[in-house]
Formats: sequence, C-alpha cells, structure tokens
Amino acid sequence: MPRLFVAVWPPDDLRAALAGLERPALPGLRWTTAEQWHVTLDFLGRVDPAEVGPLTAALASVPATLERAVEAQAGPSPVALSERVWALPVGGLEALAAAVAEAGRPWRTGAGEASRPFRGHLTLARAAGPGLLRGLRPQSLSARWRVAEATLVESRTDPGGAVYRVIAGWPLPA
Repeated sequence: MPRLFVAVWPPDDLRAALAGLERPALPGLRWTTAEQWHVTLDFLGRVDPAEVGPLTAALASVPATLERAVEAQAGPSPVALSERVWALPVGGLEALAAAVAEAGRPWRTGAGEASRPFRGHLTLARAAGPGLLRGLRPQSLSARWRVAEATLVESRTDPGGAVYRVIAGWPLPA
C-alpha cells in the first residue's frame, strides 16, 4: 500500500535560496535534495490503493473551504526542529493544514498521527543520532509566497532517501 501525504512545494526563488545554503558534510547527517523540499500539511500513512480515488475526491473539496489566498512565510533561518531534524520553519499554512486534516481524517493511519499538532516546516537535513545538529551554523533565509496548489503525494523510501510522486493537485484561491 502506498504511503501518502498532502504537501505544498516551495517556489523556484526559495528553492534557489535553499540550494545556496551551506551544507557541511558531517558524519551521520543526510541533507535532503531539491526534489524532496516540501511542507507536509498532513501525513496520511498507508492508504489502500482502492481508497485513493475517494481520498482524492475528498481533498479536492478543500480549496472551496478556504476564505482567502494562502500566504506562506518561511524563515527567518533554519533551526533544529528536534534532535534529528534541521528545518526551515514555515508559517501561514495552519488553516490549510486544518482543512486538509479534516478532509483526510477517514484515511489517516498510524498511531498518534491525528493528535500531532501541525508544525509547518521544510526539512533540510536529518541526523542519524542526537547531538549531530550542533555542528550546524545559523544561516539567514526567509521568504514569503502565495501558495498556488496543494498536492497528494506518494512517498517511497530508497537507500538515498525518500522519493516522491505527486498523485493529484488542487489549485488554491488566488
């Protein structure tokens, strides 16, 4: 069964700025690639392939529930989100994430996923163990953009990290 999540993707200018960040080669630290840069709105977990159609239809209703355009604000710099995740905080997506979580609730699997509060971020690196992020220096980076689309994404794990495939997308209010 595919592992699915709903995400928004950063615009090209933010992707270029992310690519320009210093990425020191530290043992036990794996940097994410440009193809992996996204903000997860809701992680659904494993979904039966027969249910992807009904899930897609439910998520397609989300844009109509939004009262205005979605503006995302990233930055002002990457931070340690936990002992093992180095990420760029992203705000402004809370209402969209709540609407997506509500629409996807019947398909969500995994203990505790529904109770985890939304914390908008774009993961830049993952550490194999605690303490490895201490070697990273703060770097200034901020951006603001109108989010044009939300997407349903399939995630596969490969030895080099996660590989994503967009299944469907929905334009958001302008």
